[in-house]
Formats: sequence, structure tokens, C-alpha cells
Amino acid sequence: MKKLKEEEFSTKGALFPFLKRIFSYSFRYKRWMTGFITFVLVVSLVEALTPLVWLNLLDNAIVPLVEQYKPQHLAGTPVEPDLGPLTKYILMLLGLGLILSLSVFMFINFAGRIQEYVMYDIRQDLFRRLQELSFSFYDKSAAGWLMSRISSDTIKVTELLSWAFVECLWGFGMIVFCLTAMFIYNWKLALIVMFTIPVLLVVSFKIRQLILYYSRRSRRFNSEITASFNEHISGVEVNKSTVQEDRASEEFESLSEKMRASSFKSEFYSALYQPLVIFGGSVAAALVLYYGGSMAIKMPPEITVGVLAAFFAYATLIYEPILDISRFYSQAQGSLSAGERIFSLLDTVPTIVDKKDAGDFSDIEGDIEFDNVTFRYEEGKTVFSELELKINAGTCVALVGETGGGKSTIINLICRFYEPTEGAVRIDGIDYREMTTKSLRSRIGVVLQTPHLFSGTIKDNIKYGRTDATDEEVIESLRLIGADEFIERLDEEAGEGGERLSLGEKQLLSFARAVLSDPKIFIMDEATSSVDTLTEARIQEGIQEIMKNRTSVIIAHRLSTIKKCNRILVIKKGKIEEDGSHSELMHRKGHYYSLYTRQLREQREREIFEN
Repeated sequence: MKKLKEEEFSTKGALFPFLKRIFSYSFRYKRWMTGFITFVLVVSLVEALTPLVWLNLLDNAIVPLVEQYKPQHLAGTPVEPDLGPLTKYILMLLGLGLILSLSVFMFINFAGRIQEYVMYDIRQDLFRRLQELSFSFYDKSAAGWLMSRISSDTIKVTELLSWAFVECLWGFGMIVFCLTAMFIYNWKLALIVMFTIPVLLVVSFKIRQLILYYSRRSRRFNSEITASFNEHISGVEVNKSTVQEDRASEEFESLSEKMRASSFKSEFYSALYQPLVIFGGSVAAALVLYYGGSMAIKMPPEITVGVLAAFFAYATLIYEPILDISRFYSQAQGSLSAGERIFSLLDTVPTIVDKKDAGDFSDIEGDIEFDNVTFRYEEGKTVFSELELKINAGTCVALVGETGGGKSTIINLICRFYEPTEGAVRIDGIDYREMTTKSLRSRIGVVLQTPHLFSGTIKDNIKYGRTDATDEEVIESLRLIGADEFIERLDEEAGEGGERLSLGEKQLLSFARAVLSDPKIFIMDEATSSVDTLTEARIQEGIQEIMKNRTSVIIAHRLSTIKKCNRILVIKKGKIEEDGSHSELMHRKGHYYSLYTRQLREQREREIFEN
């Protein structure tokens, strides 16, 4: 089945909804966010006030002192400068420096807290959503695609909330405070500086459309690269055995080249912000020097030297906040595609959802009925059409047939990983869509062809589906399947994915896990096809005990393992071609007879060659 590809997002106005939603996580921590915003604005206010200190220092201290001492200097009289008028300005700058330092410490503290807590919240929401999503979602989603959502994407968007937002907030604060101060002292020069700002914003808006486009392409290729890397590393044995290393490398190189080209263009247009803004700041400073200088040397002067110096400082300062705002824009564009992928995953609706008034299976006998079931994974690709099947409680039914015939689909429908497109699946005569999924699956035990174990001890893995089980119950489940050697190894670490155990050992533990839950319906999906014949023989000894008083549905590759089943169904192209016991089907000499005799012949030939 085709895996889910990176979704294309093309809504031009997507930035504001994205920011609104991502910042809703920050405002869960209102006290921290309020402190964060307050101290960032205090920093910008202090920095905007600094030129005014210099203005007053020049006009009220330096210039008056120079004028006072100039006649004495010209007369040749020694001058003893009085530094007293400078003291208060020195204290002002030291006070502003102290406030600035404390404010920087505080907003860094708050920014760090907000980033870590929001990252925690987003990852929790993502993982919870992944647990809620239906089995069909994972059939279409590559593992690498999902891994990058919860790792790199969450880091990218939370950095935007903290450190990038610092620059943006500081930038807006600086522009507002600086323009306010300039308009108070001279509105003409303030207008000159202010008119450079919208020009830069208009140009940057045009460029951000290009950044958005190439950033999204880059992130999409990044997800495909991650998925491809994961897939080919996991499948390296297949690549080597089929001599496909060069083809895999070429496909990966093609994806990498596409990402490189898109990333380069995104970075190129992002880089245009800096020269444009710096040049705009230089133009503003030059205009202030020209017009402000002419106003200062008029007789009588329109502005003081201190005002001219302050405006020059503001003109050179003003490009820095614009640069920071544009950097926030650039980072927001880079984070937008990551945020869209995160929220598209969070907004994915499970296909299997319990009804509001769904009841619970308090207990079940194990009757299974497919009532006129039609099912398709995709439109136009029907697997079953009007399937009728009745499995009585306590019986063992085996499903055999060619790959793709529909055996696993029957299992998926019984477990309610999927629901019928038409018709109904009934458990004990009740349409299971009228009951909760949890109450159904808690009464079904499933053993898959490829067993999966989690990090932790052997005992932890056996108890995974029933954490309240006692040690005695764990030991009994092991004895039931003939795996007594694990009784002394319960505290042994299984390793990630059960890497410290052999395939046969992992399969035995997956049987024990299923048995411990004491299911009324027991399902085995080719559960012994991947283990050696010796391990299979051991498992078969326990299977007969497991199936007592339970409804059992088995998909079997080795037909010799299902001879004792009450019924054997031969599934072919979505239909039940044959139905009967082993003896009955062998006497009919139909499709089952052909499959069984062919396997038996192949087994005897192997035995002859081995001897």
C-alpha cells in the first residue's frame, strides 16, 4: 500500500493561523509568558532610552562645560574641569545597565521554560494522537515521516516561540519606543526615519513568498529523505542480496539534490533581508545627518547637538530591530511547514471511532459472524464482496490461501483495525460498532508473524497487555506454552525491540503475552512461519492448550500445523473457495489438497537432501 507522502501546503495566508495556534501553547503558561513579554519590552525600552541619556549629557553637561571653559582656555588660563555634572549621567547609564542585565536574565529564564514546556506539550499531544489513530493510518505512513514530526519539527517550532520571538518582540518594542522618542523631540526627522520602514517591509513581503515556497519544498524533501534513509537501512540486506545498492544510492542522491536546491534558494532569499535592511538603515542615517546637520548649524539652530546625536543613534539603531523582525519572519517561514505538518497530524481524525452511546462488552463467548460484508481499502479496490462467514465460539478456524487473497483482512476486521465498508461484523450476535473498541480488543489475543518486544525486562514484556498480573500468572502463561526456561530469566533485559533475544524466543514471549490476557478470541497471523522447525514444534505443544475453550483464528503458512483445526477456509481472491476439516478437504482433492501435497513433497525433498 502506498505510504503517506508529505502534504503540500499552499495557502498564502497560512502564517497567521499557524502563529495563532502555536502561541496558544505558550499562553497555557500565562504567568511565564507575561513575565517573558514584560522583560523583553523592558530591555527594548532601556536600549531606546540610552540615546536620550547621551542627548542630555551633551546638551546639559558637555556643551555647557565646553562653553564655560572655552574663554579661560583661549585666555591661557589653566582649567580645572568640574566633573560633577557628568556624575548623574554616569549613574543613569549604570542604572540602565543594571536593569538591562536583570531583564535579560529574566527573559532568558522565561524563554527557556516556555520552550521546554511547550515542546513537552506538543510531543505529548502528538504521541497521544498517534495512539488514537486507526490502523489504516499506519498502513499509509512511513515511520521516518512520523519520527521527524515528533523530533525535529517540534524543536523547530518551539525555538520560534522562544528565542525567535525574543527578537521579534524586542524589534517591535524598539521601533515603537524609538519612534515615540523621535517624534517627541523633532517630528520632521522622525518622519524621515519612519518612511524607510514601510519600504523595507513591502520588499520583504515579496521575498517571504519565495522563502515560504522553497522552505516547504525543502522540508518535504527532508521528510522523504528521512523515510528513505530509514527504509533502506532497515532493508540493507535486501538491497545487497538483490544487488540494488547503486539504485538505492541514486534514488537517495536524487532526493538529496532536490532538497539541496530548494534549501539553497530558501537561504538565498532569506539572506537578502540583511543587505536590504542594512542599506535602509544607512540611508536613514545619511538623511538624518544631512537634514539634521543643516538644522543644527542654522542661526538660530532648530535642534541641539544632543538631539542630532540622538537621532543619528536612532537612525543607526532602527535597522537592527527591522533586521530582527525580518529574521523572525525568515525563521517563521522555515517553521511554518514544520508546524503545518505537526498540526496536520494532530488534526487527523481516526477512522475507527466509538459511537457516543457505545456500550462495553462485559464478557464474550467468542461467536464471530461476517454478515454480508463488503470491504475495500481504497475506492475501486474491493477485497471482499458480500462475504458471509460464521465462526462458532470455542472452535478453531484456519485461513489458508495465496498471498493477497484476503486472509489478513479478515483478521484486521475481526480486531476492528478496519470496519466493513458495507454489512456488519458481529461478536456474539452484536454489531461491534455498537460497542467500544477497547472492550472488544481487550478480549482478543493476537500473535503476529513478526513479534515485537519493548525495552524492559522479559517480565515487563509478558505483562505489557496486563500490567496488574501477578508473577504466578506470568509463570503459568510460560508453562502453558512450554517456555519454562524463561521462568528463571524474568528479570533479564530484552533490549530495544528484543534485540538480546532470538526470533524464536521473542515469538515465545509474544505467545505468553497473549495467553496472559486470557482472551476469548485468539488470533495467530502466521505466527510460526518465521521460526525454525524446532521452535515451531515447541510452540505447537502449547498452542493446543491455548486454544481450549477459546475461539481461535489462525493464518498458517505451514499447513501441517493446522491439521487439528475444526475448520479450514481456503481464501482466494476475496472469496471462501473451500470450507471443511483437514480430512474433508483432502478427500475433495481441491485447492487445499494441492497446497498440502505440494508442501509435503517439498518437505520430504528437503529431508532427503539434508540426509
